[in-house]
This record gives sequence, C-alpha cells and structure tokens, in this order.
Amino acid sequence: MKPLPRRFYARDAVVVARALLGMHLCMRQPQGVVVGRIVETEAYQGPDDLAAHSAGGRRTARTEVMYGGAGHAYVYLIYGMWNCLNIVTAAAGTPHAVLLRALEPVSGFDAPCWGPGLLCRALGIDRRHNGVDLCAASPDGGVLWLEAPGEPRPLRTGRSARIGVDYAGDWARRPWRFFDRGSPYVSTVSAAARRRALSVP
Repeated sequence: MKPLPRRFYARDAVVVARALLGMHLCMRQPQGVVVGRIVETEAYQGPDDLAAHSAGGRRTARTEVMYGGAGHAYVYLIYGMWNCLNIVTAAAGTPHAVLLRALEPVSGFDAPCWGPGLLCRALGIDRRHNGVDLCAASPDGGVLWLEAPGEPRPLRTGRSARIGVDYAGDWARRPWRFFDRGSPYVSTVSAAARRRALSVP
C-alpha cells in the first residue's frame, strides 16, 4: 500500500485530472482490496468555473470538503440514486476537484464501471466516504486510496469538453475531460464497441 503523496494532488485540477489517468483506485473491502485503473476524469476549477459545485464561492455543508486540503474524497449524490467520487486538488481554500468518470477493473471485481455512478456502485463508494483522506498510509488502515501501478501501461490520452454541464455557458466548452483512447471502459464508448472489445475469443 503506497498511496499517492499529498503533493501529487496539491496542484491545479486540470493538471491532476490528466495525471490521474492510468493510476489505480484501491478500496479495502471485507473480501480484500479491489483495484481499478482510472481511464476517464474531469477537472473542475471553482470558484470561477460555473460548472463546479463551488461556482461563485458557494460554500455549503456538501461542498465544504472541497475547501479543505488536497487529497481528500468528495462524494455527492445525483438524481437521488448515483454517488459520484471526486478528488480534491489544489491548495486549501481553493475549491478544485477532479471527478472520476470511469475505471477499468484490475483485480477483485468485474462489475460495470463506465460512468461515475456505476464506478461508485461497483466499488461500494457512497457518502460515508465523503472527506476520506486518500493519503492516509497504513498497511491495515486506509479504506480508500490511489496509487501508481507497479507496471504502467501505455496511455493514448484524449481530451474533450466535459459531459452534462451545458448550463455553464462558455465553461462547458473547456476541454477538461481526459480519457484513455485505448480503453473500452470509457463512458462514451458505445455499448456495441464495448461488447466487441471485451468479448473473449
């Protein structure tokens, strides 16, 4: 267990969003540690970013964790049913965060995880994990953390505008979504293409 150091997260959200591609999201569960490779992210740069929950300096009980130190989990609920996992970045007081949009299973699970809600459901992440320190290093303590893979795989990095934030005007067109072009687990891959890529000969 070697969680990414806090300095990894203490940077601009766009920088971290790109750097997170290929990293491993790990979660300790009763049956052992499950691991997924991050293949899609989105950056949010509040308070200027009108697509961010902290737009305009909005500070509520829900968004408070984004104003804390980098390297903490920000988990919120959408549509009354889907949890979404974000990673707090930048300096304390600057509410930047990166949304994890898709994982590629590495070990311990094989549930669908192409989309932020499916990702959280696959790993059992919910609002109980809001505020978890992802940098807490302990061989038997940390429940949720990110680490570098032992054998990194080549990345074909793509980028685009973020998804589902049309209400944010010009901010919606910022190319702050990053993804691995070579992964069938990216959320925008068609179901047919995903089936073909994942089929076993």
